[in-house]
Amino acid sequence: MTARSPAERARVCPTMADVFAAIAHAVARHPVVTIVAWILAAAAMLALSLLGVGDGNLYERTETGVPTVKSADSTFVYEFMQEAAPADTGPQLSFLVQGVDATETDTQTAVTDAATQVATGQRVGAVTTPYGTIPGPAIGELRADGRDPAAAPGANPLVGSDGRSLLVIVAYAPLDDDPLPTHRAATQVFTDAYQGEGDVLVYSDPLLYDDFTSQMQADLVTGEAVALPVALLVMVLVFGGFLAASAPLVGALASIAGGWAVLFAFSYPIALDESAINVVTVLGIGLSIDYGLLIVSRYREELAARGNDATHEARAESLVATLTTAGRTVFFSSVTVAISVGGMLVFGAELIRGIGGAALGVVVMALAAALTLVPAVVYLYGDRMARVSVLHQVPVLRAILRRTADVQSEHGFFERLARTVQRRPWVVVGAVTALLVVLASPLANVAVRNSQEELLPASNESRQFIEVFDAHYPALAEPDIQVVADATAAELDRWLAQVSALEGVVRVTPAQPGPDGMAMAGIVTAHSDEASEEGTSLLRDVRALDAPFVVYLGGQAAIQVDFVDSLSQGAPWAVGLVVLATFILLFLMTGSLLVPVKTLVINGLSLAASVGIVSWIFVDGNLEGLLDFTSTGGIETYVLVLIIAFGFGLAMDYEVFLLARIKEQVDAGESNDVAVRKGLQRSGRIITSAAAVIIIVFLGFASGSMLVIKEVGIGLAIAVLLDATLVRMLLVPATMTLLGDWNWWAPAPLRRLYGRSGISH
Repeated sequence: MTARSPAERARVCPTMADVFAAIAHAVARHPVVTIVAWILAAAAMLALSLLGVGDGNLYERTETGVPTVKSADSTFVYEFMQEAAPADTGPQLSFLVQGVDATETDTQTAVTDAATQVATGQRVGAVTTPYGTIPGPAIGELRADGRDPAAAPGANPLVGSDGRSLLVIVAYAPLDDDPLPTHRAATQVFTDAYQGEGDVLVYSDPLLYDDFTSQMQADLVTGEAVALPVALLVMVLVFGGFLAASAPLVGALASIAGGWAVLFAFSYPIALDESAINVVTVLGIGLSIDYGLLIVSRYREELAARGNDATHEARAESLVATLTTAGRTVFFSSVTVAISVGGMLVFGAELIRGIGGAALGVVVMALAAALTLVPAVVYLYGDRMARVSVLHQVPVLRAILRRTADVQSEHGFFERLARTVQRRPWVVVGAVTALLVVLASPLANVAVRNSQEELLPASNESRQFIEVFDAHYPALAEPDIQVVADATAAELDRWLAQVSALEGVVRVTPAQPGPDGMAMAGIVTAHSDEASEEGTSLLRDVRALDAPFVVYLGGQAAIQVDFVDSLSQGAPWAVGLVVLATFILLFLMTGSLLVPVKTLVINGLSLAASVGIVSWIFVDGNLEGLLDFTSTGGIETYVLVLIIAFGFGLAMDYEVFLLARIKEQVDAGESNDVAVRKGLQRSGRIITSAAAVIIIVFLGFASGSMLVIKEVGIGLAIAVLLDATLVRMLLVPATMTLLGDWNWWAPAPLRRLYGRSGISH
């Protein structure tokens, strides 16, 4: 058998450089085709996600509900209670009139008149007020509940405990269509007919779910409206003109379309929460701009090295050089981000796995746009990429752009910064590490929780209704802990007698037979906040009681406990997977054993500091006025996972940017210290610029009103800020200076492995 020559082996097993060069040549030959294909694909993906097929569009296919875990007891109870709900009633609508005296005749008249008008509506079974029940057209389809609504107002559960509010409850027969139009029509009738004093708050489950959807959509529009224009302004300063700055945004817009299509596809196998749309959109915009900045900056650098020649040959060569260097870096970066978000697939909570899976798809879309669409755009811009922008005609801007838009100099701010760090590396390492440890100290008091209506802004009507209802209508409140048992009602009652003796239990409701031979009951606790430490502790105490039959506990506290337990079980596997994969990737990129270890340690410290600051803000309630939120006493459980996963991925993003340029210099024969200085000078502007843009994107989305998105946006903005300043600009150069040539050490067998399988060439 004849051995193949090196050239023949290259044709059979092309290197990564060959692959990226082939992409560059294809784009250079067909830039218009590439852009048109992306336009058509983006339009199709937008249509798919916004218009939908079959079972609705993206927003209609996502859910607003509690974050459950499959196979958990709380999930079983949640689904059991939904199945046990009577099928002969529609969703209930409630009016809460506050600021009135329920005993006054004028109040009774105004409420009764308005309720009478509502009672004439379609599918209304009955309207119950503190003064009696008014039958509706569908009264015959409702079950009788045996309640006497005609009791005196002072003893009536429909009158608030403070005597300053009252409830009107509209019971519907089953509704075949969307209940929202019916509820909105009834609300309009009541508010038009009500002529009394006081404010009217309206609530129903469908209205609450619609509030979540509407707020998510409004926050998405707000985030994009704030983030994209400001991001464009920053990139104009980076590139010295609008033309070059527009290319990364083109890639970002295409990635948004692709990201939504990916989310739409994931909504079929996995139940997606609505917050996933905003969260994944934020990640997609951030990554697309990051990658676009790197590609455009390197292309302008290569074009300048060829005398800004605008011929096809020069532009094609610049594109090849760009993709075989910066394109390869983008590929490595996307793999590290994919590894980080892919760790979320290990968790048992469907919400976490859904976001993780969708995020993987968005990373792929951002990579595809950066390697094809952005290069096609900059290629078509031709020599205009090299021309001096009209902005240079403005004296003040000319001085700024001379520093921010320079793509050629090997000497500048970042090179001087590296020299300063290298003079006192031990001082820098000690000072930065100490600062990060101090910033991480609030982790000692970190608390997590699964909130519900508290995620909506304080001004939301549904949230206000629930707060007033919980405070002043205890007799109508649902049990805090729901109980389902594989037993008879009498057997469950005997076990509940033990439960009633626990501290914190106010009362238990009598057991009732349910579907499938099960029995149901409820536990009312003394804890107004079910998700508090006291509430979850009581839940664990109840679960610890022995029972001669199988008992399932549900409710907000149970769901939160099961969700947190699920994360605790999955965390070691997720962390192990991410650490191992990241270690292998960085070794294959650098040929070093110490660089991956150092990177993982530093990133862990940086993330701890970031989460510490988030805890100080959202758990301790600092900056509530400035950031316009009300603390719930904890960070949303899955937000903590997102900040760690996405924050680690973005940190690796910038680490790859920096290491790639340093490794280029080392491979070119420069000493370690010189390589660090030149690498930081070449990558520092891109890292800080990309960080500035992505911080703007995150804060733009955090300017919305949904607490969960605010926590994600602010948390990731803090993570990026710390990483791009303290870590990449100071701590990494200092540690690489201290390690010297040991940065690139590996045992002989691993050096040989790197020589055969390394991906730095």
